[in-house]
Amino acid sequence: MKISEITQELEKLAPLTYAEGFDNVGLLVGNPNAKITKILVTLDTLESVVDEAIEKGTNLIVSFHPIIFSGMKKITGKNYVERVVQKAIKHDIHIYATHTALDNSQFGVNHQISKQLNLKNTQILIPQQDTLRHLVTYVPLEAAEKLRNALFEAGAGFIGNYDNCSFNIKGTGTYRPVAGANPYKGEIGKTEFSEEERISIVFNKHRENEIFRALREAHPYEEIAYELFQLENTNQNIGMGMIGELENEMDEAEFLNYLKEKMQTQCIRHSKLLKKKIKKVAVLGGSGSFAISNAKHNGADVFITADLKYHDFFQAENQILLADIGHYESEQFTKDLLTAYLSEKFPNFAVLKSEINTNPVHYI
Repeated sequence: MKISEITQELEKLAPLTYAEGFDNVGLLVGNPNAKITKILVTLDTLESVVDEAIEKGTNLIVSFHPIIFSGMKKITGKNYVERVVQKAIKHDIHIYATHTALDNSQFGVNHQISKQLNLKNTQILIPQQDTLRHLVTYVPLEAAEKLRNALFEAGAGFIGNYDNCSFNIKGTGTYRPVAGANPYKGEIGKTEFSEEERISIVFNKHRENEIFRALREAHPYEEIAYELFQLENTNQNIGMGMIGELENEMDEAEFLNYLKEKMQTQCIRHSKLLKKKIKKVAVLGGSGSFAISNAKHNGADVFITADLKYHDFFQAENQILLADIGHYESEQFTKDLLTAYLSEKFPNFAVLKSEINTNPVHYI
């Protein structure tokens, strides 16, 4: 099996096009055409993780955090990043990172946190902008169903929990074939009136290549008339964070103990207790101070994230309970998510979860 086969499946879960602009995701070290022996899943690619990969005979590391984040001008081994890259190349080990592509996935990091906390009725906290496209095309009546189904199969027509969504209007199109044309209907030099169907359909932008391949293959016309629009609608299935509800409301102290147990954290830093019940819960794995206002706007009783600074806690403003559970702790179950996903997609292939705890923070 080639790396490209693995990454194609990973990018169905976490399309790289939805990663944040500052990020560095995808295949960071290696060759997409290389053959893979086993996969090792980790949160961070450290030297100890590369050693683990060598020991276990795995030559692809699927990591959440990218080991190469900013530009590298030299690889001399002067820091842990360069040493990891050197060792990986020396032992022919390939490294792939998902990071914010998985953060923005409907079934990614924050979905996994929500599962750990048994949240119900979950929704994306900060839907990503400019990710939806609207395709309009015109096709002869007799070919409309075939084309519509081809577009659906390519991934168009998903709106929330509905698929095969489109809007269709019948009308009359005109065209006149000129010299060199090979018309589906009509004669050279004669204006043709064709009974056609106008098909309007929405799709996620990462599907654009597949959508247009399906359009070209299923449309009978030599020259295809179409219109493509970028929509300003928010995409409810792609974005940062998640918000949901507990089955039963809890007192704040009870909830914090529940949170500590479920997220397996030794320490929770939190804002002032407000003597109110906790029912609606917002989560964002990793550094999430930028989403405090979103959690408040959506009526969350508590916002769970990491890396809050001193002044961030003032933003609670007696409206919400802020809970910082630690960066590693908030993302640690991502290893389970990726291991389970890859094992399901490749049931006859060895997918191993790293046994290395890469948390650099310790508590006394």
